[in-house]
Amino acid sequence: MQVQDSSVKTCCARIYESDAVRLLLGDSFHPGGMKLTERLGELLGLRPGVHLLDVASGKGASALHLAERFGCEVTGVDYGGENVAQANAEASARGLADRVRFVTGDAERLPCADAAFDAIICECAFCTFPDKPAAAGEFARVLKPGGRVGLSDLTRGEGELPPELDSLLAWVACIADAQPVERYAGFLQGAGIEVSVVEPQDWALTEMVNQIRMKLLGAEIMVGLKKIDLPDIDFASAKAMAAGALDAVRSGKLGYAIVAGKMRSIPQGIGINA
Repeated sequence: MQVQDSSVKTCCARIYESDAVRLLLGDSFHPGGMKLTERLGELLGLRPGVHLLDVASGKGASALHLAERFGCEVTGVDYGGENVAQANAEASARGLADRVRFVTGDAERLPCADAAFDAIICECAFCTFPDKPAAAGEFARVLKPGGRVGLSDLTRGEGELPPELDSLLAWVACIADAQPVERYAGFLQGAGIEVSVVEPQDWALTEMVNQIRMKLLGAEIMVGLKKIDLPDIDFASAKAMAAGALDAVRSGKLGYAIVAGKMRSIPQGIGINA
């Protein structure tokens, strides 16, 4: 199982680093873009002097935006080495290297000291972690007592999903292992984090899927005209997945939500230097 989990993480990281994903998703790889990122920043009480951990930080778009918007210090952790290198280069280019840095690491084994952060953000990534209780436990370990956590993620409703959403591509798109919002809250609460905010944000998912469908259409035309070369996109599968996702949102089988909470205390079994 460990090999399988590692393979999923490595493949996801490589796909997120690809030019095709950048074309379809832009710099912000999650529904709602910076609007929802700022909402999480508000819920976390970000301000100068706060040290934020961005888990699955990608190429650093959210971390850099939050540092500029709220004046906080940010450490980003991502499984993809290329993502980390590009994010650190961008931080330097924007004059933020003194407050923003990125390191390579696994969300289920964060390369961070105990009680090191005032807040954690994790956008559209928690549901891709194979061992979600372990990731929640790591959030609790590296948070200071009273620290805050904010997730935004895809949610799963009642009913079976279309078969085109049961694939690695769908996993990367935060679909294949989406959970009911109550389960996300449960993972956090099980790690000692008291959930105080649950906000449905289904509009963000609908908007993102529609944007992807339009970009797929445009990219397919450009490839047909030999204007661009995107060998890593299977257009038929990608369009089927996008159409299936949109139908699932409309029928209530998929949604998007923010979940936020605060550390009650150091959880039992997770102590300093544990």
